[in-house]
Amino acid sequence: MKTHSRLARLAVLALTVALHPLLHAASPEYRSELFQSTKLVYEDTFDGGKLNNEFWEVRQNTTWAIKDGVLTGSPSAKEFQEKKKASADPSHAGLKPVIWLKKVPENFVCALRVRYDAKAYQKGFPLFDLGHHIHTLAFSEKATTLTIKKNVETLPVPQPLFALNQWHDVVIELKKGVILLSIDGKKHRFESRHIDMAGQAQIDFKAVDFGTCQIDRIQLWEGR
Repeated sequence: MKTHSRLARLAVLALTVALHPLLHAASPEYRSELFQSTKLVYEDTFDGGKLNNEFWEVRQNTTWAIKDGVLTGSPSAKEFQEKKKASADPSHAGLKPVIWLKKVPENFVCALRVRYDAKAYQKGFPLFDLGHHIHTLAFSEKATTLTIKKNVETLPVPQPLFALNQWHDVVIELKKGVILLSIDGKKHRFESRHIDMAGQAQIDFKAVDFGTCQIDRIQLWEGR
């Protein structure tokens, strides 16, 4: 069953690559919109069954495992949650899966297949942090919002949207002054003088409280 499931996903990926050149990430012919050239830094399909700790850091004691070639994150254990809630740092109790992608270049392209799952009654929005609390892309039903350095600038847009409980092909390109976000081929270009990854080297993935995060594949390039 595992082999058949993986083969089915690979067949879908091959079709997606054929239909969407932007997502042809693993090939040297990858065409960035912000950079003249790119250099591959890291790629993973999680078929090896072991998390590459050189590029990933699990946070808040949340639970991450590779299942059937998919990196899957769940909340922390209840014992850890209760201990943190009673401490001076209750906001990091691991209610939501959190993991960091490390060694992210200052100018980068990141392409991945990802989903955030949550029940209808679970509150909150999933997000990507490009740099730790530097450029926060938060997703709701009606808008995608870029918040820069928590309160320096907020840029909400109606498209592209990221829905819960389904897979999405996401590409993020960032250089100073510009973030290009693509979700399932729909794009938006954020421009601001405050966009800058200098001194940052990570992308944070944060799910909804008591929800899950799944990453099926990921590629990361340095933009030049």
